[in-house]
Amino acid sequence: MGHIKSTANSLKSILNTSYHHFSSFLFDPNEVFLKFRALPHFIANFIRYKHLRGKCGFPLCMRDIHYRTWDRFHTAGIVVGHYFHQDLWAAKFLYAHNVKDHVDVGSRIDGFIGHILPFCRVKYVDLRPLPNEVDNLHFLRGSVLNLPFGDNSVGSISCLHVLEHVGLGRYGDPVDPQGYFRGAKELGRVLSPGGILLIGVPTGRERLCFDAHRIFDPDTIRDAFRPLELLEFHLIDDSGTGIRRNASFDLARSCEYGCGLYVFGKN
Repeated sequence: MGHIKSTANSLKSILNTSYHHFSSFLFDPNEVFLKFRALPHFIANFIRYKHLRGKCGFPLCMRDIHYRTWDRFHTAGIVVGHYFHQDLWAAKFLYAHNVKDHVDVGSRIDGFIGHILPFCRVKYVDLRPLPNEVDNLHFLRGSVLNLPFGDNSVGSISCLHVLEHVGLGRYGDPVDPQGYFRGAKELGRVLSPGGILLIGVPTGRERLCFDAHRIFDPDTIRDAFRPLELLEFHLIDDSGTGIRRNASFDLARSCEYGCGLYVFGKN
């Protein structure tokens, strides 16, 4: 029985890996399947609408067709996974601590940054350009390896789902196997005494998935940020359905692809 289960798990792993590689380099077979599955619904809806519209409906022109019927097979939205829970966690933290001025390095604009702009002024640093201006958001072109701030000058700073990419060249940064470590030291350099640093990174079985990201053992991140003090550690486990508050490192490293949420301080 154990042999059969082990064989099934190995086969599942092979299939998942094959699907992942095929989708990354070519196209997502699941999306193609959904498009074919939805096509009869699209045709039926088109004919029905054309029959019902009479003289009152919008005109139907082939040049304006925008086929999206496969959306009927998706969920109403995404309320699971790293970004949803991580971004809410960080935004709630700043709100609860009445932070009015904050620095962020490379986190998600249409998630975490959007959450905090109504109550907080943000200086946002990223390698890539930001073409539009938004109230309360001041963009600075720069790198986590060379932040445009003085030593001990930033009281509140975050870097969410960023360090795992640094040094892999994915976003135009120089290839450097120690990129995540150098980024951690730079964030620690600018953090002021008594300040707070929020970090989110993939956590679990430590490995490199070139050139997408790294997955860290939780101790690797704690060591990279020394001598900063780890104040809190929380975890989004493999289920992605919520945050495990004050989780153990053992639980985190048992994940395949979890998300560690760290709060660091500088004495």
